[in-house]
Amino acid sequence: MEELKIIYEDNHIIVIDKLPNVPVQADISNDKDIQTILKQYLKDKYNKPGNVYLAIVHRLDRPVGGLMVLAKTSKAAARLSKQIREKTFIKTYYAVVQNNIANEGTLTDYLIKNKKDNISYVTSKDKGKLAILNYKKVATINNLSLLEINLITGRSHQIRVQFSSRNNPLYADYKYNFSKTKDNIALFAKGLSFIHPTTKEKMIFDIPLPNRYPFTLFNNKTLH
Repeated sequence: MEELKIIYEDNHIIVIDKLPNVPVQADISNDKDIQTILKQYLKDKYNKPGNVYLAIVHRLDRPVGGLMVLAKTSKAAARLSKQIREKTFIKTYYAVVQNNIANEGTLTDYLIKNKKDNISYVTSKDKGKLAILNYKKVATINNLSLLEINLITGRSHQIRVQFSSRNNPLYADYKYNFSKTKDNIALFAKGLSFIHPTTKEKMIFDIPLPNRYPFTLFNNKTLH
């Protein structure tokens, strides 16, 4: 399974490190997607006949890599989804943005999505959905800043559009930065924290940043 790396698995959940440019679900590209790959993995590993249950409880944009948790039972899916709604499910991202930015802050906007073009925009309160995130700057090198980001809400393309709208687009974001580089977008799902849906144990996952530019600029910087 070149498209993913399994970090943790039990009878109820499976946590993976998703590679960039792999879709979470099947789309018009017909490329291999995480859900299909994992269902086949479970079918083969446990010799399961028929359809395999595997629920997506949160998503990563196709170009984004990093941690995802998927539910292997309907009970786990419902309980994880409840944590997401109640904002006790913590997702920590790292991103590299361009131009000057304050050391820390909270970004609050209202976003609307154009589903036809698959792009989100900042709009007015009466038209959009509330989008909030907190960030802290880890370091700045060559007009690029490494940020630690905690999502309070989970809107489509939220991190990308909120920073882009403030003239701090993410490095190599072809959609919101009109980037011509062939590098992968500098956005990575580095951390996850949630309560296990059945054991009630607090689960904390954290993986290293990718060994690729521009993250490699910050190899000697202290990460939170």
